[in-house]
Amino acid sequence: MKLILPKIDSHNGRCDLNCRSEFEVPAFRLLNYKRHIEFLFVFSFLSFSSLVCGEAKREPVFMNYKTPNQAEIKSKLSDIQYRVTQLDETEPPFQNEYWNHHEVGIYVDIVTGEPLFLSKDKFDSGTGWPSFTRPIFEESIVEKKDTNWGMTRVEVRSKIANSHLGHVFDDGPRPTGLRYCINSAALRFIKKEDLAKYGYADLLPLVVK
Repeated sequence: MKLILPKIDSHNGRCDLNCRSEFEVPAFRLLNYKRHIEFLFVFSFLSFSSLVCGEAKREPVFMNYKTPNQAEIKSKLSDIQYRVTQLDETEPPFQNEYWNHHEVGIYVDIVTGEPLFLSKDKFDSGTGWPSFTRPIFEESIVEKKDTNWGMTRVEVRSKIANSHLGHVFDDGPRPTGLRYCINSAALRFIKKEDLAKYGYADLLPLVVK
């Protein structure tokens, strides 16, 4: 198969439109070019479709979250918030702020504001504590073995603030099969309409159903 291109003058580098050169291009190479173009088109279409029709990809949103010193934390938090996040205590079930909360938005760490959970991943576990199937970003949660109270459990803490959040169990619903049982006192809720106001606009595509 022949490919006809304008001839380039080797002395001055100019393109002579009146003089053309013919090159023999193997058919298999043109076929590869065609397949490459088709792949790029399909990939671009699928990427666009995933944003329009499906859930946006969850990638960490990096912000400058800073952990206050203990004096600042103690002055900022209520008594129950401090005892839960800093002393690893557990709030009473069915007597906390978010166990039966259904607004659309995100839940962030009460100390630093680092994003932790989405409202659409929250479900009614019947335990009396807010329960989620997964965190927004796996990188934002630190898991630790907990052998207190004669049990072996997996404690979950926020990565930056190191706040005690609760525990994760493997008796949750699909698609993860996990139940993140979290203390309301460790969380602050930001409703969807206020995400941009408080600096969480990048998370809006994840919140919108």
